[in-house]
Amino acid sequence: MTARVPLSPTDAESYGAGTGFRRGLVSRLAAEAFGTLFLVIAGLGVPLFTLPQSNPLPAALAGGLAVTASMLAFAHVSGGHFNPAITLGNLVAGRLRPGHAAAYVLAQLAGAAAGALALYGILRTVPSIPDTKAAFDTVTAGFGEHSVVQTSMAGVLLAEVLGAALLVAVFLGATARGNIHAAAAPFAVGLSLAVLLQFGQAIGNAPYNPARATASALFSNSWSLGQLWLFWVAPLVGAAIAGLVFRAASAAGEGEVEGKVAAGVTQAGGSDRGGPDADGGSDASGSDDNHVKSGIDGPDSDASGSQAGARTRPAAPRDEARDFFDGSGNK
Repeated sequence: MTARVPLSPTDAESYGAGTGFRRGLVSRLAAEAFGTLFLVIAGLGVPLFTLPQSNPLPAALAGGLAVTASMLAFAHVSGGHFNPAITLGNLVAGRLRPGHAAAYVLAQLAGAAAGALALYGILRTVPSIPDTKAAFDTVTAGFGEHSVVQTSMAGVLLAEVLGAALLVAVFLGATARGNIHAAAAPFAVGLSLAVLLQFGQAIGNAPYNPARATASALFSNSWSLGQLWLFWVAPLVGAAIAGLVFRAASAAGEGEVEGKVAAGVTQAGGSDRGGPDADGGSDASGSDDNHVKSGIDGPDSDASGSQAGARTRPAAPRDEARDFFDGSGNK
C-alpha cells in the first residue's frame, strides 16, 4: 500500500478563519485604526499617567496586553497588524497586496494620531503638568541626549532593527497555516512585544512601531520630528528581513511537501497499473496473492487506481497574496 502524504491545511483551518466571511476593505481599515488607537492609548498613556509610588502596571506590559486584546478583538477582521512594520512583513511574505498594505498603514497612522490627540487633550486638563509637550517627550522615541542611557544613533538603530525583526518573525510564525497553536497568536505577539518594549525602554523608548513613534512625535518638541526617520527606517528594515526569511522558508517547505506528494502519486500509479503479472493472466506461478488481488479489484481496478492517485494529488498551489491567513479576508 502507498502511504498518503498529508496535505497543507485548508483555508478554514487558517488563523482567524472562523466564519469564512470575506470582510470589506473599509471594515478591515476601521479595525486596524481602532486597534492602533488602543495600542497608543495604552502604550503612551500608562507611562504618561503613572504614579511610581503606587506600584502600577509596567508600561511595557501594558503595551503588550493592549496588542493581545486588540488581536483577540479584531484579528478576525483585519489580521491584527496595528503596526506598519508588521504590515510590511506580511507584504514581503506574500500575504498582502501592495495596495491593501498602503491602506493599512494609512489607517494605522490615523488611529495612532487619534490616540495621541486624545492623550494630549487629557494632559492639557491636568494643572500639575504645565508643559504638555515636555510630558510627551518622556515617552517619545529618541537617541543620543534624548535616550535615557544616552544611546547613540547606531545603537538605537540596531535595537529597532533587531526588535522589529523578532516581532514580525513571531507574528508570521504564530499566524502561519499549519500552526496548531495559531489560536494563541495574540498572546505570543503580545508577550513578545512586552519583552521587547522593556528591552528598548532605556535604550531609547523603542516602540518597534512607526505609527506609534509618529503619534508621540507629533505632540512632542521639535527634536522628535528630526529623529523620527530612524523609527521608520529601522523597524521597516527589520520587518523586511523577517518577511524575506519567512517567505524563503515557506517556499522551501512547500517544495518539499509537493515533492513527497508527487513521489506518492507516482508510487500509487505504478502499483495500480502493475505489470503483465498483475492481472493474473500471464503469471506462470499462479500466485494466490495475484488471484486474490484480481478478485478484489475486479474490472474497475484501473479506475479505482486512478481515483486513488487523484485523492493524493495536491491542490493547485495557493497564492499567498490572494489567500491570506485571516480567512481570505484581505483579498
